[in-house]
Amino acid sequence: MKFWQSVAWVEPEHLVPVARFAEELGFEGILNADHAIYPEQVKAPYPYSPDGIPPMTADDPYPDCWVSIAFMAAATTRLRFSTSVYVLPLRSPFEVAKACGALSIFSEERFALGIGAGWMKDEFDIYGAPFKARGKRMDEMIEVMQRLWDGGMVDYQGEFYQFPRLQIEPAPKNRIPIYVGGDNPAALKRAAQRCEGWIGAGNFPEEVPGLMAKLKALRAEAGREWEGFETIIGVKAETDVTMLQDLAGHGMTATVAPPFAFVLGKTSSLSDKKRFMEQYAERYIRHF
Repeated sequence: MKFWQSVAWVEPEHLVPVARFAEELGFEGILNADHAIYPEQVKAPYPYSPDGIPPMTADDPYPDCWVSIAFMAAATTRLRFSTSVYVLPLRSPFEVAKACGALSIFSEERFALGIGAGWMKDEFDIYGAPFKARGKRMDEMIEVMQRLWDGGMVDYQGEFYQFPRLQIEPAPKNRIPIYVGGDNPAALKRAAQRCEGWIGAGNFPEEVPGLMAKLKALRAEAGREWEGFETIIGVKAETDVTMLQDLAGHGMTATVAPPFAFVLGKTSSLSDKKRFMEQYAERYIRHF
């Protein structure tokens, strides 16, 4: 079992010291969050809460994913980084492929791209990006980025993207792992059959065995090995070492320490954050 620390809504000035301390404590990696803009009024219902109200507000910080990961990676040597999750269909596959390729190179392959289709239609409308076909576009974007990461000249003729032979330079040494977020059938299929991992949106422990079985079946259907497939799940319950060991037996490879905002409030000192991480490491990480 591996352990990631979420840094959603963390003050920008705390990100680097939190990353350094996470590495000292034995965390596997850091998960940051993404929203490009945040409307004053959000009409779209949030799909992961019973009342449809999102946990975040317009005042919560979302520093640019690539810049913040670059700074944290430069300050560490072992810690891994991913996004939970980057709203891919809002963006250009060329820009994302270029930025992620550079992060992979400079971090010595300590970066994985966590992606999601997005839930906030308001954000898509403001960007002028189509919301309805975002899943199909994301599938093409994955193909485009993977081809670009392979290096050399590539072309593409799809439903949404068509381009002549071109390349990004420098290309990363290897394809960047992609982890897909979301537990709807399309997201699970996309993760298992096209990508290298899956990120849960917060799941109750009793849900995990069924989700793992479904992902394993989808991997087998696609002729892909289960070994090496990452499953990063924040557990929505009070956990203990025995429970995590049981979930690991079902195929869960990693869990997530919750955002500091959930346990310490929307603003907390760096000392409080470090104290929480230290307690978490003592309670869980040292047992694995």
